[in-house]
Amino acid sequence: MSEKPIPKPTDSELEILQVLWQHGPSTVRFVNDQLSQKREVGYTTTLKILQLMLDKVLVLREDDSKTHVYRAAVREEETQGLLLDRFVDAAFGGSAMKLVMQALGTHSTSSDELAQIRGLLNEIEQQRRSTSNDKSDEPA
Repeated sequence: MSEKPIPKPTDSELEILQVLWQHGPSTVRFVNDQLSQKREVGYTTTLKILQLMLDKVLVLREDDSKTHVYRAAVREEETQGLLLDRFVDAAFGGSAMKLVMQALGTHSTSSDELAQIRGLLNEIEQQRRSTSNDKSDEPA
């Protein structure tokens, strides 16, 4: 049985998911207060978006108490991966290299960030070598 694909969250839904990922299960009031720190958001707007997210199964609601508590139904990493894949496909023709070249070419990258990128590239190369060696060890 295949899993249902994660629906693409809107920008407003993504803001709410960020709050839930960072703080865990939360009431509408708490989510609204967090969102209002960046820009004014009405309580009923936050409630309505959470209800729409519940319908899309982006969040789950606990109805045990008088106040409803919402929690993310999708994992942060999965959602980021989905959004990044769609973005790379749409904006860069599916080329991760074009994305990285654009990002590194237009933004000031610190020495520390470059070192982390080099470390990640080394890790990826080692994983590929390891996978390649594992396959060559298998009987034909």
